[in-house]
Amino acid sequence: MKLADNKATLSFSNGSPSVDLPVYQGSIGPDVIDIRKLYAQTGMFTYDPGFLSTAATQSAITYIDGDKGELLYRGYPIEQLATQCDYLDTCYLLLNGELPNETQRTDFHKLVTNHTMVNEQMQFFLRGFRRDAHPMAVLTGLVGALSAFYHDSTDINNPQHREIAAIRLIAKMPTLVAMAYKYGMGQPYMYPQNNLSYAGNFLRMMFGTPCEEYKVNPVLERALDRIFILHADHEQNASTSTVRLCGSSGTNPFAAIAAGVACLWGPAHGGANEAALNMLHDIQAQGGVEKIGEFIKQVKDKNSGVKLMGFGHRVYKNYDPRAKLMQETCNEVLAELGLEKDPLFKLAKELEKIALEDDYFVQRKLYPNVDFYSGIVQRAIGIPVNLFTGIFALARTVGWIAQLNEMIGDPEYKIGRPRQLFTGSERRDVPALDKR
Repeated sequence: MKLADNKATLSFSNGSPSVDLPVYQGSIGPDVIDIRKLYAQTGMFTYDPGFLSTAATQSAITYIDGDKGELLYRGYPIEQLATQCDYLDTCYLLLNGELPNETQRTDFHKLVTNHTMVNEQMQFFLRGFRRDAHPMAVLTGLVGALSAFYHDSTDINNPQHREIAAIRLIAKMPTLVAMAYKYGMGQPYMYPQNNLSYAGNFLRMMFGTPCEEYKVNPVLERALDRIFILHADHEQNASTSTVRLCGSSGTNPFAAIAAGVACLWGPAHGGANEAALNMLHDIQAQGGVEKIGEFIKQVKDKNSGVKLMGFGHRVYKNYDPRAKLMQETCNEVLAELGLEKDPLFKLAKELEKIALEDDYFVQRKLYPNVDFYSGIVQRAIGIPVNLFTGIFALARTVGWIAQLNEMIGDPEYKIGRPRQLFTGSERRDVPALDKR
């Protein structure tokens, strides 16, 4: 972060003296106006609901250019990482700032693989939940509980503790997600197997049983690995900001990540791919492909309240760069499993075609986003809809940790404390009971 050549001057129409504010430049992206001393100089705060125009931190991890449709992890385009690296390479990059060389890669893969088992007591903890509990409710509890099982790595200010906690979280999250799934299914848990890849091991823990040997399908393994890469980080979104805010109090990494999981559970954030699949199910129930025209009419009618889920993106004003990669994966998976003619997937492809060709959607840049395709891929693999957000949390864990570590290492970091514009009653006295 360096001072720009210019500064911003804030002037007031009521004759109050104007104020000069420093302007800082990032390496890419918009400049920022430093308002830290604004209250001391003027007695005023800024008002920015949702912090949509406020940079709360400086970060060197992820950069998004929504207008260009660009996503960079540590400077590397997501398109290159998704085609030339695997998820654990991407984890190493997000945590350390550079891609691993061959030795670092081997060591890091081995380190994560050797920490995939969870404390056996976690099974008994899991049994306290109802069998029909939502997997995200279970996962929030399990991640928070890690601090009770691994209290030798809970000091957020100790770099070694943070490193150990990071590896534990990345390694154990697939195990916890699979355990939550198996518990709901009433099936026995599958222990991790160290000779499998990160994604392959997760597939086996999800869909394998002790009755027979589970063979990992390389197409599905690659698809899941790509889903993980594409969801690994996404700059200062709601759940990442939650992890940072939670961590700013000095709480342990497991608690901060559990807060991120809880935030991600919200349908406006992590539930988008679940919402897209539910929309497809609704159209299917109403008559499938034949009813698409009617559905599109309702979407275009502002008074109908019908929304097209999985299309368009709050940040990307152009095509979501992750969507094209996920589209390729989606086609590969459907072909591998012979599901191109499955009614639900046929419906999805028809809806995709209309959205890419219809002027109404093209003009509004309502292109299919990553959630649309990842929902279809996960459904095809056999992952139940209510576990989609759990997969998202699994993939995003490394991003949360990288962001948390960056914040703790920032000399300017302080406990988060947003301000408010108070609109309640002015000071008043409590009246006697008979006068109320």
